Amino acid sequence: MAPGRLPLLGHALQLSRGPIAFLESLRGVAPVVRVDLGGWPLHVLTDPALIHTVLVGEAHAFGRGRIFEKLRPLFGNGIATTDGALHRKQRRLMQPAFQRNRISRYAELMCREADTMAASWTAGARIRVDREMRRFALSAVAGMIFSGDVDQPAVREVHRSFPIILEGMLVRTVMPKAFDRLPIPLNRRFNAAATRLRSIIDEVVAAYGPEDSGRDDLISLLLASKDPETGDTMSAEQVRDELITILFGGTETASTTLAWIFHELARHPDVEARVHAEVDTVVGDRPVRPEDLASLTYTKRVFEESLRLHSPLLFTRRPLTPVTLGGVALPAGAEIAYSPYALHRDPELFADPTAFDTERWNDTDPSRVLPRLDSFIPFGAGQHKCIGDAFAVAEILTAVASVARRWRLEPVPGTTVKEVPAGIPLPDALPMICVPRR
Repeated sequence: MAPGRLPLLGHALQLSRGPIAFLESLRGVAPVVRVDLGGWPLHVLTDPALIHTVLVGEAHAFGRGRIFEKLRPLFGNGIATTDGALHRKQRRLMQPAFQRNRISRYAELMCREADTMAASWTAGARIRVDREMRRFALSAVAGMIFSGDVDQPAVREVHRSFPIILEGMLVRTVMPKAFDRLPIPLNRRFNAAATRLRSIIDEVVAAYGPEDSGRDDLISLLLASKDPETGDTMSAEQVRDELITILFGGTETASTTLAWIFHELARHPDVEARVHAEVDTVVGDRPVRPEDLASLTYTKRVFEESLRLHSPLLFTRRPLTPVTLGGVALPAGAEIAYSPYALHRDPELFADPTAFDTERWNDTDPSRVLPRLDSFIPFGAGQHKCIGDAFAVAEILTAVASVARRWRLEPVPGTTVKEVPAGIPLPDALPMICVPRR
């Protein structure tokens, strides 16, 4: 049991006041720590071997868990919320959309969007980097999903609804189900935004006819996909659910990680100088191209270290039958959780874990011992690993290189950046000054 449990409330007050610090504190308690959130017991895994067992070794024995259930009103039966045969079927249907040749096609769009963003800034301008990165990521993902003028209302609705939905997601996932029905402003905003987004994507999907089969966008690809094992296709509703899943997966992780990358570069001038030197060598004075990304090896290490320090906060799983983990017997249906954020800052796994050290990922140095595969899981692992991880890497490297080619981003004097709990902890604000490199 985690220390500090209160009558009736359990650990809910601790978690609500400081979820990041609370989750990190659990690693010193036990490999499996019980946390009580009111009447809801949660068993948090702090041992990477146990997490690997749940995600990979015995993955077939575990369902998604509470957090994913709470997201179903938005994501429906998308790949992020489903289990078992339906999940395997949907993964087969969607896999062609994330093959290497398709990622290269998407990267062309990413490069254009990132170059447009960087070109729109002016010397000495103060920009909110967190907002700029979200706009870029939304534009890149929306451009992949939609095409043509007919879809522009959907793109505008994405930009309108997305920040509102993010605001409510973390709170709703950790609160009791009764909280969802309370007529409070957060719930009203969340429900209205989710309804608008689902409705407008329904309209776009329904408008696609045979004449649209040649359109080079994700909607056309998903509508035309066939299960190689059964020959089944996706219904319009299933396509909508998958599009919303991709929209959020390709935006939240990428935009938040990008914001933290530019924050860390400004805090570490030596790292920033190496990124600039690499971009100058690989890209030069022209816009970034998809074929450049494989050569941005040091920039990728910066990405990996930023993602390690600023990782997803909490995921859940649920055993389908009774199990024993770390000597603790758990019944079927028990709620299990793990925190990639806390795992990636464990001093037993990462030396000096709060330091920003890109050399952790230097696979060209034979004296370096790279992090264990089961200790770095920002995209999950096993059968539920994020299907779009390669897309996210391309998206992030493109944006970093496009900005670094033109600008240094300096912190606004007097600004203190704090973490705000969310699916991935966000910077509360990230105002920076655009300084031309040339």
